Amino acid sequence: MKADIHPKYADVQVNCSCGNSFTTRSTYGKEALHVEVCAACHPFYTGTQKIVDTAGRVERFRQKYGNVQRLG
Repeated sequence: MKADIHPKYADVQVNCSCGNSFTTRSTYGKEALHVEVCAACHPFYTGTQKIVDTAGRVERFRQKYGNVQRLG
């Protein structure tokens, strides 16, 4: 392998807008990285994801097909 062609892989402090912070490794090139959403505050990972019901579509679907369970 050629020498000095790979980017530097160093520790990076990640700070989220929710206040959560953690350390990871990256080729980012700076010591700190600011993100808006992390796994601690993202609705999908926290279980607080809401279904936006426009004009009762979700309710009409449930009435028509019942309470459908996900496969998998």
